[in-house]
Amino acid sequence: MGAVAPGFALPDQNRQQVSLTSVLESGRAALVVFYPFAFSGICGGELAAVQASLSSFQNPTTQILAVSCDPTFSLDAWASASDFTFPLLSDFWPHGAVASSYGVFNSSKGMALRGTFLVQPDGIISFAEMNEPGEPRDQDGWRRALAAV
Repeated sequence: MGAVAPGFALPDQNRQQVSLTSVLESGRAALVVFYPFAFSGICGGELAAVQASLSSFQNPTTQILAVSCDPTFSLDAWASASDFTFPLLSDFWPHGAVASSYGVFNSSKGMALRGTFLVQPDGIISFAEMNEPGEPRDQDGWRRALAAV
């Protein structure tokens, strides 16, 4: 926490580029949520909970950016099947480069760990957590961090 967030631009499930800079320049904070894989149990539960209370995570002051190393085609299928309406970003190529820059890439398994970062509009990380695979996150902690924005 307190460090400048690594910048990135990644394609979303619709193959549209989304950049951290564009979110921050709009005056919004970014809640960057790395997760291991689309269509997996814990990831699906976490993102379904985000969708169920989306206004807590995506509103005039905050934008959620969910990031995995899955290709855009998988993310598109998962977004459609799960009715996700927020950006699912693909860190597929170069594989895991953004996750690596945030220190949450497991290179031996080729996946992102469960890292969550709240990036303030000035680019500074004000909240960070990392959970291992199989270890779900507490989204109430995210809400507390967002309440401090």
